[in-house]
Amino acid sequence: MHTREEKLEAFGRLLDIMDKVREQCPWDKKQTFESLRPQTVEEVYELGTAIMDGNREEISKELGDVLLHVVFYSRLGEEEQAFDVADVCNRISDKLIYRHPHIFGDVHVEDADQVISNWEMLKTKEKGGNKTVLEGTRGLPTLLKAYRMQDKARGVGFDWKQREDVWEKVQEELEEYKAELAAAAAAESEEEKKAAMERAEAECGDFLFSIINAARLYKINPDNALDRTCEKFRRRFNYLEEHTIREGRDLHQMSLEEMDTYWDEAKKLGL
Repeated sequence: MHTREEKLEAFGRLLDIMDKVREQCPWDKKQTFESLRPQTVEEVYELGTAIMDGNREEISKELGDVLLHVVFYSRLGEEEQAFDVADVCNRISDKLIYRHPHIFGDVHVEDADQVISNWEMLKTKEKGGNKTVLEGTRGLPTLLKAYRMQDKARGVGFDWKQREDVWEKVQEELEEYKAELAAAAAAESEEEKKAAMERAEAECGDFLFSIINAARLYKINPDNALDRTCEKFRRRFNYLEEHTIREGRDLHQMSLEEMDTYWDEAKKLGL
């Protein structure tokens, strides 16, 4: 591992390179906060994929891409005389000190849960108490948004007393969802069916929200869990598709039973 001096030197080198490409590269010179935003989102997702794959080399590479964007935005801020990379570093340092009074102050905490609770309460006190508990969740992907909203609410004590109680809520939401779907199927007019389907959509959201809540209560990250399931589905479906191509067949012409045969083979292979 590198020394502190080497780390600082490496960061300085990145800043020097950023200055040079911003001044001399036609593409870099054209970029704005708005034009970089989609690429930043993409880079963060690629980092997430590398983390889920457990590939440390790829994580290092993707972190570099994310860091480049941080430095790029800081350079843009400097050009507007709004802020620079020192402001970015100092602000996050000040925030870390403020949010860790059990490290940099005289506050005592018993465990990680109490740290989270203090963290959320301190956030609401920032900027004269103008911040809300759920602030910062609106722009997140939907599944992660639900998880973070629930987790933030927990930080101020709004949570189930016993995690087992959540299953009654999950079952209740599932039954309400099924009831609205049944109502839509039994509707005698298009207007009634449309209204029932709108209610069913709302109940579907409630059901998904309750399932995410249950995962959180049992310390399972639902985003990670769903990502793993998606990748498992991808592996098994690719196996099905590859074997179909080898046999010169078309998936559209196969029966579900035939496709299930390959699917079961993939499961037995541990895919």
